Order: sequence, then structure tokens, then C-alpha cells
Amino acid sequence: MGQPLQGLLVVAVEQAVAAPMCTLRLVDGGARVIKIERPEGETARHYDRSVEGTSAYFAWLNRGKESAVFDLKDVADMHVVRALLEKADVFVQNLAPGAAQRLGLGSAALVKRYPRLIAVDIVGYGQDTACREMRAYDMLVQGESGLCAVTGTPETPSKVGVSVADIAAGMNAHAAILEALLARQADGCGRAIEVAMFDGMADWMSVPLLHLQFGRIETGRHGLSHASIYPYRPYACRDGQLNIAIQNPAEWTRFCEGVLDNSALTRDPNFADNWSRVHNRDALDLNIAPSFAKRSCAEMIELLDQHQIAWGRVSTVADVAIHPALRRVAVNLPDGKACTMPRPAGRGTLAAVKVPALGEHTANIRAEFLA
Repeated sequence: MGQPLQGLLVVAVEQAVAAPMCTLRLVDGGARVIKIERPEGETARHYDRSVEGTSAYFAWLNRGKESAVFDLKDVADMHVVRALLEKADVFVQNLAPGAAQRLGLGSAALVKRYPRLIAVDIVGYGQDTACREMRAYDMLVQGESGLCAVTGTPETPSKVGVSVADIAAGMNAHAAILEALLARQADGCGRAIEVAMFDGMADWMSVPLLHLQFGRIETGRHGLSHASIYPYRPYACRDGQLNIAIQNPAEWTRFCEGVLDNSALTRDPNFADNWSRVHNRDALDLNIAPSFAKRSCAEMIELLDQHQIAWGRVSTVADVAIHPALRRVAVNLPDGKACTMPRPAGRGTLAAVKVPALGEHTANIRAEFLA
């Protein structure tokens, strides 16, 4: 059986993370993605050389794509791009604010010219807002969206350690494209779609915003502890840390009676429900920490499992590299070398695919679409 997006042609003028994340998911579904790059290559090609000479970001996000080098300000090259768009199902771009529109590649103009095309602009901020011209890199959007205000320690705001604003935008764009494809099956019409990085982060900030606006509760920064569920944090054993999560009354009772051997906690009004425990977290920790400190991680895991309490380790990146749950896919690199990387969620085994060299497919694409 073929892949669900087999036969779909996607053209992308993309760079960095957000748009490449979107089109990578389309590749994984079987779509053909033609990535248009400038002569020096897109931004992420130059971030580092850590994967056998290839940038880690580029290796991660561009497997299975075709690379064509075209100068979008050159009339002859734009003629090839227009020929591509004549046959394309989807167009994705994440150029700097206003750049695509100046080139005639904004989503609204393209759908008007190619009525069945699904054209996606990935932008930093909604183009109907006063922030529309702001440049939007991942860390900047994390900061603007308030995410850093609820991430880190009480003393120090922090960004999330991976590019969540970019990744969220790419995943939101991917979902919007799939919805648009389904709609096109019904009405035959393309769609002009805008996906803003800020919108994705603001959506993820809904709980802190709702707490503030309706409960007048300002979400604090608690490091590895949960801001609004407790106990939901790591505790130190004799030989390392373990995260635990208590999410409902039955778990709280089992935890107190079976793990802590302290049933009196279940009757203490200071810890009667999650709301109380959150507001009395320091006092509660005095009752929990000693039980962990006297045991090894293995001993505590056995006890937690016995009483059906969720736990997890605080892994390092080196730990993740050998984690028993890590599933991998094989990827061939531009220079003929190979590597493996984490398999995307929801996918079965993927055939080995190649990360394209810069402009590797330019001549073939020019010949194919100008024929």
C-alpha cells in the first residue's frame, strides 16, 4: 500500500526550522518536496558541521527532499519556479516579513493565480497585527509570548532548550495543510493559510493566561517542578534523582500510604487536595524528601511501581542516546556517509532517505518542469 501523500507535489522556499519541519512531515507522509535554495544555501546548512560535516539542524529537517538552487530575483529562474507552481499542490514559505509578497510569492497572490494551490505563509506574528513586521527567531518569540516567564528557576527566566516556537509553527502548518487538502477534495479550491509562530506559543500559554485573567494567579517559575500540580517534581535518592507525578486523589492516597508509609498526610487539611498541596509545597516536601533520600533509585522505582505511581528519570542527552525507548531511522548524508536519528512519532519503519546536497536536483528539475 502506498503512502498517504504519495503523488503530492510540494514546493518550499524555506529556511531554518519552522517551514522545514512542516515539509519534513509531508515528506514522511510520501509527498515530493522540492526545496528552493539561494546559491549559498539556506540558513540551517551553515549552523554547524557536527553530523559528518553536515549541520545537525539541516540533517534532521531535510531528509528526503530535493534541493534546487534558483535566484528568485532572476527572471529565468522565476520562470522555472512558476512552472513548478503550475503543477504544485502545496507551497510553503517562511521568508522574512514582506519578502515573499515583494517576490509575488505571498499566499493570497498565489492562490489567486493558481486556484487549486494550498499556499502557506509561516510568519512570526499575525499579519493583521501591529507586530507584523517584527523579525521572529525562536528565542525572541519564546520571550515575547511569555513562555520564558514561566520557564526556569524563581531567580532566572529561561528559554526551552529546543526550538519550540519554530517546531510548533511547523507542526501547526502541517496540520493546516492536511485539513486544506481534505477541503480541496470536496470543493476543488486551494487555500491561502497564515501560520504565526507567536500564535502557536500563545495557544500553549493558555493555562497561565487563564489562571491570570480569571483566577488572578500568576504562574511562577519552579524549575523541574510543575507550577499547578503537586507533587510533580524530582526528588533526590541516594544515587540520583527521580521525577514523580501525582495527578488524582487515588494516586495521592497510594503514594502516602504505600510509598511514604504516612497515611496521616491524607487527612492533613494542608494537603487535602491538589490546590492545597500546590500552595503548601514547601511543607509537603519536608514529608516527602526523606523517604527518597534514604533509598537508591532502584529501590524507589520498585516501591513506586508496586503502588502504581508514575515516575521518570532526569535523563541527560547521553542517557537519551542509549534509552531503551529510542527508535531510530537511517539517513544518508550528502557526502555519501550515513547516520541515524530519532524516528518521528506516529511513523512505522521509514526507508532510508537522503539529505540533499545544495542544488543537487536543479538541472533535473529545470529539465522536467520546462519540458
